[in-house]
Amino acid sequence: MIRLVALNVHPLKSASGTGVDEAVLTDKGLAHDREFMLVDDRGVFLSQRRHPRMALLRTAYDGEVLSVNGFVHKPVDDGEVREVTVHKASCLGVDQGDEAAAYFSGFLGTECRLVRFTGSRATGRGGGELAFADGYPLLVVSQESLDDLNGRLDEAVPMDRFRPNLVFSGLGAFEEDGVRRLRVGETEIEIVKPCGRCAITTVDQETGEKGREPLATLAAYRARHYEGRRQAMFGQNAIPRVTGNLKVGDPVEVLEYKA
Repeated sequence: MIRLVALNVHPLKSASGTGVDEAVLTDKGLAHDREFMLVDDRGVFLSQRRHPRMALLRTAYDGEVLSVNGFVHKPVDDGEVREVTVHKASCLGVDQGDEAAAYFSGFLGTECRLVRFTGSRATGRGGGELAFADGYPLLVVSQESLDDLNGRLDEAVPMDRFRPNLVFSGLGAFEEDGVRRLRVGETEIEIVKPCGRCAITTVDQETGEKGREPLATLAAYRARHYEGRRQAMFGQNAIPRVTGNLKVGDPVEVLEYKA
């Protein structure tokens, strides 16, 4: 039987994730996922690709207070609305004030501002919505896919290297690649795009240090030509089709396979 074995929310884009037992699946993904983001003076998002120390930002958010390494921030609703950029996509964020900017600038050693998502943003395909995630509101991974990869590595890596929202057990190694639609508990999701992995997978989420693995090994057997470039694929991007409550242990049913 296929089960949902982990739920992960990332309140602050590219900071640490928060494992939860229950979550609400909304049209934009798990509630509060990638609701906040750090941007430079041009409004461009910061990530572990250039700032691996972001892995050390331990976050928790209950919808009322954002806590990061003991720094407590109550979201600001009436701040300046800034145009910000996630990769090449423009969207809007509410500036969260000078105190938050000072804290994160000091921690990372670079000037930045904290913004909170506002407005609307569409996925590249599939007709979905999202907040500050890279391109899609959900990332799903099979536990057996990680087991397969770890069987090829000299030193196993944890699932947090890949930052999934939903982790399934019982689906099989890389079987998420062939699935189109799934019922998860009382919700339904549609898988719309494979996830090409980047250098963030090489950042140890406990230490913030970068290496070569697991990306080097992954590229050796999971690289595919997709959308004009060669990418190491791991996990699948998905869009919610039926929203509702999720909890670890929920049954998962494959409703449709890809042709």
